[in-house]
Amino acid sequence: MTSTPTEPTRARHVGLALLALALGGFAIGTTEFVTMGLLPDVAESIDRDIPTTGHIISAYALGVVVGAPLIVSLAARMPKRTLLLWLLAGLGLGNALTAVASGYVPVLLARFVAGLPHGAYFGVASLVAASLVPAGRRGRAVAMVMMGLSAATVAGVPASAWLGQALTWRAAYALVVVIAVVAAVLVLTFVPHLPGDPSATIRGELVALREPAVIAAFLTGVVGFGGIFAMYSYIAPIVTDVVDLPSSVIPVFLLVFGLGSVGGTLLAGRLADWDNVRQVIGGLGATVVVLLAFYELASFAPAALLCVFLVGALGSIVAIGLQIRLMAAAGDAQMLGAALNHASLNIANGLGAWLGGLVIAAGAGYAAPALVGVALAVAGLVAFLVGLRVAPVRTPVHA
Repeated sequence: MTSTPTEPTRARHVGLALLALALGGFAIGTTEFVTMGLLPDVAESIDRDIPTTGHIISAYALGVVVGAPLIVSLAARMPKRTLLLWLLAGLGLGNALTAVASGYVPVLLARFVAGLPHGAYFGVASLVAASLVPAGRRGRAVAMVMMGLSAATVAGVPASAWLGQALTWRAAYALVVVIAVVAAVLVLTFVPHLPGDPSATIRGELVALREPAVIAAFLTGVVGFGGIFAMYSYIAPIVTDVVDLPSSVIPVFLLVFGLGSVGGTLLAGRLADWDNVRQVIGGLGATVVVLLAFYELASFAPAALLCVFLVGALGSIVAIGLQIRLMAAAGDAQMLGAALNHASLNIANGLGAWLGGLVIAAGAGYAAPALVGVALAVAGLVAFLVGLRVAPVRTPVHA
């Protein structure tokens, strides 16, 4: 697992292999975010109010947090392509169960199942992508996998949400099943056989969780990325109550965020190959500045729109930077390191939304979560800098 990949282990069609891996990420991104747009439809179908139905979003996030370390640790010996196929099968199963489930508890459990493969898939796919390219391009290869997640916010989520509204919300999840099947076929066709680590043990994989550098990077994701979600979780009421625009403009802000995420992903890979540490520090520092600007200028629509674009871009830059950092910090458990990044981001999602909601409930207004985001981004930056001091990482990402 620590050896440098040789030419025979690389795919003959590297671009198509990376595209196959990205398509799996596209399916995951679509199922993760489409629920938010279809929540009223699901609530009506299962006869629950919207706040209660919102628990199905939390159930998915919990599945990610549980599944990421558990699956990767248990399956470290499995050939990586085989593991990817099983994870895509699990993704398809979770969404198929969602599409046919009736009642609150069955839908809740189905969303938990759908979330289980999320972090593990990106962990395995990132390591596979890094193994297919020369050392100087591994950051860009990992970013290509993550591009599927970013592209889903621009294309997959709107398309599946439209399908769910035009037919039934269940059709949106059925569409994810189809995408997962296509991704599995492409993975089987274009991703080469890559053996697992025969010496891997569950204890050996999980011991990476005790590494100070891994802990610091994980906490950076939980806290620092929570700053982005503190603001973005409330973008709809911000648009209508702070920017003072009609609700019909909300999709424009969502699209701009998605475009920023795609742009940030394109840039993040090159930044990672240049200097991963400066990438994370610069990304978090810029997030502080942009969120402060958003708080001050949110009532001015063009400025608010620009800030939302930049927040989307910086989110991708920081997320991919932390993924590379965790892969390096985890040593021989790099697959677990990459998977942990997605667990941290899902915890950040809940933490940021919760803290943002507290200040709104306290009467501070809908712009106030941006200031919560500033505090969280600063805390994440401090955690990262402390981690650099106590546990510097010099290990490159390997296959």
